[in-house]
Parts: sequence; C-alpha cells; structure tokens
Amino acid sequence: MLNKLHLDRNQITGSIPPELGNLTMLDELFLHTNQITGPIPSELGILLNLQSLDLSSNQIYGSIPGGLGNIIKLVFLSLSENRITGSIPQEIGNLINLQHLILYQNKISGSIPKTFGKLQSIQGMLIFDNKLSGSLPQEFGDLISLVELGLSNNLLSGHLPTNICSGGRLRYLYVSSNEFSGPIPRSLKTCTSLVRIYLGRNQLTGDISQDFGVYPQLTEMILSSNRLSGQISQNLGACNQLMVLRLQQNLITGSIPPIISKLSNLVELSLDSNHLSGEIPQEICTSANLYRLNLSSNQLSGSIPTQIEKLSNLGYLDISGNRLSGLIPEELGACMKLQSLKINNNNFSGSLPGAIGNLAGLQIILDVSNNNLSGVLPQQLGKLQMLEFLNLSHNQFSGSIPSSFTSMVSLSTLDVSYNDLEGLVPTARLLQNASSSWFLPNKGLCGNLSGLPPCYSTPIAAQKKGKMLGLLLPIVLVMGFIIFAAIVVIIILTRKKRKPQESVTAEARDLFSVWNFDGRLAFDDIVRATEDFDDKYIIGTGGYGKVYKAQLQDGQMVAVKKLHQTEEELDDGRRFCSEMEILTQIRQRSIVKMYGFFSHPAYKFLIYDYIQQGSLHGTLENEELAKELDWQKRIVIASDVAQAISYLHHECSPPIIHRDITSNNILLDTTFKAFVSDFGTARILKPDSSNWSALAGTYGYIAPGMYFPNSNVLICAELSYTSIVTEKCDVYSFGVVLLELVMGKHPRDLLDGSLSSGEQAMLVKDILDQRPRTPPTTEENHLALLIKLAFSCLESSPQARPTMQEAYQTLIQQPSPSSCPVPFSALTLQQARDGC
Repeated sequence: MLNKLHLDRNQITGSIPPELGNLTMLDELFLHTNQITGPIPSELGILLNLQSLDLSSNQIYGSIPGGLGNIIKLVFLSLSENRITGSIPQEIGNLINLQHLILYQNKISGSIPKTFGKLQSIQGMLIFDNKLSGSLPQEFGDLISLVELGLSNNLLSGHLPTNICSGGRLRYLYVSSNEFSGPIPRSLKTCTSLVRIYLGRNQLTGDISQDFGVYPQLTEMILSSNRLSGQISQNLGACNQLMVLRLQQNLITGSIPPIISKLSNLVELSLDSNHLSGEIPQEICTSANLYRLNLSSNQLSGSIPTQIEKLSNLGYLDISGNRLSGLIPEELGACMKLQSLKINNNNFSGSLPGAIGNLAGLQIILDVSNNNLSGVLPQQLGKLQMLEFLNLSHNQFSGSIPSSFTSMVSLSTLDVSYNDLEGLVPTARLLQNASSSWFLPNKGLCGNLSGLPPCYSTPIAAQKKGKMLGLLLPIVLVMGFIIFAAIVVIIILTRKKRKPQESVTAEARDLFSVWNFDGRLAFDDIVRATEDFDDKYIIGTGGYGKVYKAQLQDGQMVAVKKLHQTEEELDDGRRFCSEMEILTQIRQRSIVKMYGFFSHPAYKFLIYDYIQQGSLHGTLENEELAKELDWQKRIVIASDVAQAISYLHHECSPPIIHRDITSNNILLDTTFKAFVSDFGTARILKPDSSNWSALAGTYGYIAPGMYFPNSNVLICAELSYTSIVTEKCDVYSFGVVLLELVMGKHPRDLLDGSLSSGEQAMLVKDILDQRPRTPPTTEENHLALLIKLAFSCLESSPQARPTMQEAYQTLIQQPSPSSCPVPFSALTLQQARDGC
C-alpha cells in the first residue's frame, strides 16, 4: 500500500487529480517544484494519515480548501510560491500537530484567523508576501513553540501581540513592510533567543533605549522606517554577534555611542535620517569588518576621524547631509575597497586630497558637492577609471579641469557647476551628450559640448577673435552699462534660489539614479518602460525576483532584474550587493554586461544588456530553436562559457566563483552567442579569509549531496564536509551543462558519480539530441572530446576535476582524428569517458 508519493522537481503540468484522495494511506505527498496549475482539490482533505504535504513552487490557483483542516496528523504544510487567492480557512487552526506552515508568495487576502492560537505545536509560520490585512490576533501570544514568524510584505495593521515571545524560543521575527503601529511588544525585551528581528517599514513607536534588551545570539536588527525615538542603547555593545544594524529613518536623538566599536562582527551600520548629533566617534573606525556605513541626514558635527584608514573593508560610506567640517583627511584614500563615497552637503573646507585618486575600486559615486572646498582639482582623480558619477558642484574649486579626466573611461556624469573653474572641459567617451548645466555657471569653461562656448586654442584664432572684439567693443560698452546692473541682480537672485533647488535635485538624483548607461538611464525611464513593472513585460522569474524587458526612450532594449521584497531582506540584499559588486569589476565578452542598478526600500533592481534569445535551457526546450542550435553552435557555446568561467577563476584577482552555473543562467543572443549571467550567489575568494559559505546553487547542478524533502534542504556533500567555497564547484556545474548541450536535456541519471553497467554499454549516438542534423566527422571528434571533458568535470573528488583554464584549453584545441579504432557510431559512453 502506497505510503509516500514524491513527484517533486520534475516538469509535471496539468492539475492535481482529485483521485489522489483515494490513496488514504499516504503519509507524505510531495509535488513541489513542478508546473502544476489548477486548484487544490478538496479531496486531499480525505488523506487523514498525511503528515507532510508540499505543493510549493507551482502555478496553483484558487483558494485553500477548508478540508485540509481535517488532516490533524499534518506536521508539515507548504503551499508557497503559487497563485493562491482567497483567505486562510479557519479550519487550519485545527491542525494541532502542525509544526511548519509555509504559505509565502501567494495572493492570499483577508485576516489571519484567531484559531491560529490553537496551533500549540507550530514552530515555523511563513506567510510573507501576500495581501493579508487586519490585526494580528493577540492569541499569537499563546504560541509557545514558535521559533520563526514571517509576516513581512502584507497589509497587516494594529499592535503586535504583547506576548509574542511568551515561549522564550522565538529566534526569527519578520514583520517588516506592513502597517503595524503602537509600541514594541514587552516580551521582546527579554527574548534573549532572538537571532534576527525585522520590524522595518511600519509605524511602530517607543523608546529604543528602553524597549530592547541584550541579545547574545542576535545577528541582524532592522528597525528602520518607523517612529522610534530615544537614544541608541548601550546594551547594543553586548550583542556581540550583531552583523547588521539598521536604525535609519526614525526619530532617534543623542550621539553615536562609542560602544558600537565592540561589535566586532558588524558589517552594516545604517543610522541615517535621524536626529543624531555630536561627533563621529573615532572608536567606530576599529570595526574592521564594516562594509556599509551610512550616517547621512543627521546633525553630526566635527571632522572625519583620521583613523578611518583602519576601515579596510569599507565599501559604502555616506556621511552626507550633516554639519561636518574641517579638512577631508588624506587617510580616506587608504579605504581601498570603497565603491561609493558621499560626503556632500556638509561644511568641509580646504582642498580635495589627491589621495582620493587612490580609490581604484570607486565606481558608483564620488559626491563632494555643496561644501566649501577650494583650490585646484587634483590630477590624481583621473586614476578613478571605474567611476561613473562624479559631483564636484557648489564649491569654490578654481583653475582648470585636469586633463587626466579623459582617462576616466566609465564616467557618465560629471557635475562641476557653481565653481570658479575655467579652460577646456575634457571630453571623456561617455560625456559626449553631457548637459551644459553640469558646467555652468563657472569662471570660464569652454569645450566641444552643447551649451558651452568653443575654446580658441590657436594664435590665429585668438588674433581674429581680438579683432572682432575691437570692432564690437564700443557697442558692447554702451549696451553693457545698460544691462550690467540687471545681470548682476539676476545672477545673485538665481544663485540664492538655485542652490537650494540644486541641492534638492541632487538629493532626488542620488535617490533615483541608475548609473553606467551613458548617463541616460533613469529610474523614471525604467518605470515608464515597464508600466510600473507590469507582468506583461516579464521575461523570466526565479527565487530572487523577476526579469522584465524594457525599451528606453532612446530605443535601447534592456533587461531589468527586480528583486522580491520579502522578509528574506538580508539575503536578497546580499544577492543584490554581490551581483552589483562583481559585475562592476569584470569585463568579459561572454559575461552579460550590467549597465547599472537601483537600490531603494521600495525597489531594488539591476539593469543588463538585453539578450534576445533567452536562456540555453529555454532554447533546448523549444523544438524549433533546438533544431537551429546545431552541433557547431553547441561546441562554440561550450567554449564561450568555459572561457568566461576561466576568466572569473584565473584572470580576476582575487578569483570569483559563480556558484550557480546552469543552463538557465546561460543566455543566448539571436546568433546563439552565449553569455553567463546571474551573479547573485557569486563569491569573491579572499586570500585572507576562510571563504566558508552556506550552500548556494541549483539542484541538479551542485556536486553530489543529500536532499531532505521534509525541509526542502539540499546539502552538498562537498560543502558539508569542508564548508568552504572552491572553484571546483563551478567545474562540476559546467560538466552538467556540457552533457546538457550534448543530450538536449538535463543528464540526471548520468550524475550519480559512476556509470552503471547498462550506461557503460550505452552508445553515444543514442544519448545525442536527435533534433539537430547528424554531426559530420569533424564535429564527431569535437563531441567525443566534449563528452570526455564533461565526465572529468563530474568527478566525485574535487581534486580530480580539471581547472576551468584546463577545460577551456581542451575545448579550443583542434582535436586530432580519433586514434580509437571504434567508429563514432559504435562509441560507448564508457569509451568516450576513457578517451578511447
């Protein structure tokens, strides 16, 4: 009698047959990760012996049948990532043995039933990314077994239950992006089990120094965008595991406590948009792991601590919109990993240090506008060859713009307006269509840009100009005296009026700009082109979010990857930052080009070159395209992908590991040229780091491991033994893709580490994709070589696999006529594997 039915991770279509209700002895039913449509049949409520039911990651629609509440033996229920509508049935509260309820990423509406207070065994409840409304039942305080509660991205309102941590076991609390109001629940102050707490983007009130306690296991605290007041608590210094602290956009006062320096694991500190005062404590510069520091839009005073050079891992620094003064320290140039530096809208004086030019990784923005800086601009700025946005406006810089600026090949925006500069404006490649407003008013800038006067660089031209002026001088003098006073008054009034306007405009641009696309790509253009991310523009989906096709106003087509806004905010943020960080550093013809990105609490997206054909996976699934993808094209795709991965492993310093090489992440243009994409889980191998990592990748492309259906967890044996990221993970995934190219589908059964006797005797010609034409003799040799390479990449021991450099060299070498006496038509898999 059938007890377990596991049909997950296939390509099943159609609806769930009601006849499954006849399998009354089933205790496990797994249909997740398919393409199932239709409603959940009410007949499933008859399966009274069922303990685990997983229908997640399909396209199921309709409502949740109330009959599921009859299956009181249920321990695990997952319906996530579908299109389910309607409300949650009251009967679900009858599942007294339920430990995990997973309903996230649907369209469920209505309120959370009060009957949920009866779920005394519940440990994990994940209902984020839905349309739930109403208040959270106070009965949630009775859920004493609760470990994880995920309700983010709904429309829930009212107060959070006072005793939400009554059981003392709560570790993960995700309720961000709702409309919760009122005080912080009292029980959270003594909830020492907390590991992550996400309360951001609500309307919560309270005193931050009184409502939170000491949490020895806490790694992430996100309280941003609320109405919290008070001062930053000294208790934070005892949360020694804390990695992420976001308190921005609240009403917090007082100074930044030096005790924050005790947080040795701190990676992100965001305190912007509060009412903080006092100086930046120099102790904060001892936080060696700090990667993102945002103190902007406060009332901080004093200078930048010279100890800032100790922040060797700092990637993002924003101290704009304060009352900081003094000189910009040379030591800032020692923060070599900075990608974004904003010190605008302060009172800094003196010159801009040439040491800023040492920040070779500075790419996103350098903004020093709206200060009191003076002197000449340093030639060293020309070394910032990755920089895309440079704002020097509203200062007192004099002299000329350094000729070295022509070396800034990535520069798309250069704003030097409202200074005392003169002479030629260097024309970098991406500044050909620059706005004249970026250069005016100044003392006398000229150049070959629209709106600027031309420069007279030869003596003859200057002499002709002098004669012309001699003839016109009397007229000019007469007219000049008449209008001089009016011009002076207009300029004074314009300066007074425009400076605050420019400040507001600059602030909006900082918030909504997307860099690196000839200065033309803007937030509004993306929203317009996708009609505010309407589903009809979707060209791809994944766990990270959705990809949209967008045609910009100039006709350029781009692909826009918009991340889900979920309670997995940190993980999504890490994917976003990882992809942004890596794609801004690399340039290779077979790696998809990123044009820019946009980061804001409401939207996070990245913009890429639009690759027309779509993924290799989609091409292989399309009968007509698969026929057109002949063997020569497939061999070229293999070598292009190998070259891209080899570039990441062997030509980037430090090396980059992709960690998710799949046919879905290889894009093809209309000529079938391949591009490696999706660097959301990629990892930079740091020589001074252990490179330990959680598992990343796609099932079926990860090196052999163990899969646990009950928990949807895949453990890669390679990682579970070593817990370390190596480039050999990519090599294995590449081997899978090679066989996929040969077979026209995922190799599945050939990935178990060894060929069975039946597989050894299988003919190569019988596993070949039959849709392209039969390969000619020259391509047969290439295919035999490709199959041999694929199996060597799939070796169970990472050390036995080739490097990607070796794999690429193997693919581009011209294979000699086979010395194997066996013709290709009779070649077996075992012979191909052994290189007969």
